[in-house]
Amino acid sequence: MDPAVVLVLCLSSLLLIFLWRQSSGRGKLPPGPTPLPIIGNILQIDVKNFKNTISNFSKVYGPVFTVYFGMKPAVVLHGYEAVKEALIDHGEEFSGRGLLPISERTSKGLASSCDPTFILSCAPCNVICSIIFQRRFDYKDQNFLTLMERLNKNAKIISSSWMQICNNLPVIIDYLPGIHNKFLKNVALTKSYILEKIKEHQETLDVNNPRDFIDCFLIKMEQEKHNSQSEFTMENLVNTVSDLFAAGTETTSTTLRYGLLLLLKHPEVIAKVQEEIDRVIGRQRSPSMQDKSHMPYTDAMVHEIQRYIDLVPSSLPHAVTCDIKFRNYLIPKGTTILPSLTSVLHDDKEFPNPEKFDPGHFLDESGNFKKSNFFMPFSTGRRICLGEGLARMELFLFLTSILQNFNLRSLIDPKKLDATPVSSGFISVPPLYKICFIPV
Repeated sequence: MDPAVVLVLCLSSLLLIFLWRQSSGRGKLPPGPTPLPIIGNILQIDVKNFKNTISNFSKVYGPVFTVYFGMKPAVVLHGYEAVKEALIDHGEEFSGRGLLPISERTSKGLASSCDPTFILSCAPCNVICSIIFQRRFDYKDQNFLTLMERLNKNAKIISSSWMQICNNLPVIIDYLPGIHNKFLKNVALTKSYILEKIKEHQETLDVNNPRDFIDCFLIKMEQEKHNSQSEFTMENLVNTVSDLFAAGTETTSTTLRYGLLLLLKHPEVIAKVQEEIDRVIGRQRSPSMQDKSHMPYTDAMVHEIQRYIDLVPSSLPHAVTCDIKFRNYLIPKGTTILPSLTSVLHDDKEFPNPEKFDPGHFLDESGNFKKSNFFMPFSTGRRICLGEGLARMELFLFLTSILQNFNLRSLIDPKKLDATPVSSGFISVPPLYKICFIPV
């Protein structure tokens, strides 16, 4: 038989199988845009601004709808009620870990202006280093600088349009060239460095006096060395430490960097925070977490930064752990779930004028701090970010310390500063800018 005919028959068969699977499965899942064979809804998705695509889909298909990434469906939860109902009311069923294909490949001068990216990345990274390695690095240490560079580059890469395409069509990751290979190489080099540190810990380990996270993990490994089902393995230790670096450094540093940009753009907010700092803390001592309860405006400012920047628009993907009937739809076990955190953090009923940066969103009429159930920058339910407590402390202490010691000045008219993210893929990346730190 002619090879061309064979090829056409094979492709036709694959297409028929795909259409049959789609038609047999779509009746159980929530409605959504009609997918194309093989590529799904990728042509209908703005990979540069995924959260806007999700918002537009919700206007047509409602708060629960299905989007196909290639041949794989994902159920999107849009709005507070849908997110809460799934992740909290049905927390157990929606607690599965969703697949992120690219991650699957890695789990095995005074008054002068500056780009704050580097310094704001170093501080959170050293916090993680002190937890994992029981040491902090000098900002000129070459190993530290190399580690920082890899983390920073990977944060940009994972939010790029290309990486969104890779996660939609994971076959690309294995067979096509692209910046995803740079991402994978950076992760591999970071893991190699981590493994060296682990070996150093093994040589000096005192089981009666653990120094840090690695020591504690190694002790547990020894205790469970005869348990073939143990999760405490060398591979898991390397992966866990790698995840701690990636999640504990770039998310906090990006929030700080974005936060300073917003403060530059809103000098009236800086003035109110500094007045509260002078009244509660003064200039003679450093801020502490005990101060937060007496600083409602500063607390509201930190919350509003996190709400406004919408750092991780669609959270990390979840998966349902069993077949579940949800809002009259049957969602099969293993289906990917994408909770739209944007739809909750920018809900206009909870936060009037949500596109405006306003700490008043978290203050009552008397100026007291006002909690909101819609505040979900760390997601919610059983898969809520484990580093939430640490991140909250870092953001409050870093921002308060900066404003206690410095006035912030922009090189251009604050009103002309653009706070629109340059990328809203996996994380919202702020534009580059210059800032002057003027000692108070």
